[in-house]
Amino acid sequence: MMKRIVVLGGGESGVGAAVLAKVKGFDVFLSDSGTLQDDYKGLLQQYDVAFEEGKHTEDLIYNADEVIKSPGIPDMAPVVTSLLAQGTPVISEIEFAGRYSKAKKICITGSNGKTTTTSIIYFLLKNAGLNVGLGGNIGKSYAYQVATENFDYYVLEISSFQLDGMYNFKADIAVLLNITPDHLDRYDHNMQNYVNSKFRITQNMSEDDCFIFCSDDEVTMAHLNKIVLKAQQLPFSQTGEVTQGAFVEHDKLRARYRNCEFSMLLQELSLQGRHNVYNSMAAAVAGQVLKIKNDVIRESLMTFKGVEHRLEAVLKVRDVLYINDSKATNVNAAWYALESMTTNVVWIAGGTDKGNDYSALFDVVKDKVKAIICLGVDNEKLHRAFGNLVPHIVDVRSAADAVKTAYTLATPGDTVLLSPACASFDLFKNYKDRGCQFKEAVRNL
Repeated sequence: MMKRIVVLGGGESGVGAAVLAKVKGFDVFLSDSGTLQDDYKGLLQQYDVAFEEGKHTEDLIYNADEVIKSPGIPDMAPVVTSLLAQGTPVISEIEFAGRYSKAKKICITGSNGKTTTTSIIYFLLKNAGLNVGLGGNIGKSYAYQVATENFDYYVLEISSFQLDGMYNFKADIAVLLNITPDHLDRYDHNMQNYVNSKFRITQNMSEDDCFIFCSDDEVTMAHLNKIVLKAQQLPFSQTGEVTQGAFVEHDKLRARYRNCEFSMLLQELSLQGRHNVYNSMAAAVAGQVLKIKNDVIRESLMTFKGVEHRLEAVLKVRDVLYINDSKATNVNAAWYALESMTTNVVWIAGGTDKGNDYSALFDVVKDKVKAIICLGVDNEKLHRAFGNLVPHIVDVRSAADAVKTAYTLATPGDTVLLSPACASFDLFKNYKDRGCQFKEAVRNL
């Protein structure tokens, strides 16, 4: 009898998983409690996948042999808890697609820098002439690519939500950039649960595999010895020399793997700022493990263009620079952004709070921020945290109003920084929508 696969969620991840399941000969049904985009509906119809939207029909879901859950659906959603209670396996799209891919997998996770580091490594592999796909939490669904492409390598950005549904999946190279409080609303406000989730990137790795991690990250280091890890450990650090991995010495990025040495001046990196040095180090070590030539690594790190919505310079208007960092959806990401500023800042922050502790930002805000514009439905927590630290703190409800207000508060030489430290779902579809509306408003000044 044909095995029945039910996919919960009809976004990029879910639709890709449904297509792969269909291609592999399963009886497939996709269910989404919301509305499906027209292009996704078209793809499901093209592959003759049965689906529903606007509801979850229990009789069509609970008879599944296995369920593939989109990362946006919490484990505590009633449909998921019911499935688990009856013993139905619930997995992620990444877990499912990994069963059908023989390609080498370079997997990147971390609270901050995932998208940038994933994009640099993909750029590096493309420049080296490798047959490589980009997926996971970025670009096209990994499962859809496994169904329709034939890549030798995949560079996968993997979020904690995707890791939670991964059991037998194995990375060939795993990169853990950092662990700072994020998404704690999905982890019972328990940091340990979130840490455990991030370390799942290392599960099933063997002695032939490589684990690249930041040895300057206190949380990572505190838990490193608590997990059973067979993989080769390759740290990167800006505070001291390492024998294998990457480090900074005399304004140079240096990387070592086995007998190979690589170095370049920090000022040659296309992405500047302390956090981007970490991202570039991780990419350099991954490149060395993959035996990519030094000149290709150097050229790639010098010419990589950056990621949309991540410290993206939009325009200068009347000698005020407007920067879109909408992807900064947690406190640590906003700290990196503020820390990298060299001018006075009008800071646009706020949105859906994920259990944020803003105390880590107090010093950098006192030092650099002259005004805060709170872009959110409920800004009380921001007012409580920063009301006494800055001369001006105002509330707005749209990106257009945020930019207009910033225009009146900023003086020549200042920077207007959208770096929200919060999720976007109170006023926007997602962080991309928030960033695009901000950029549009800046262009309309």
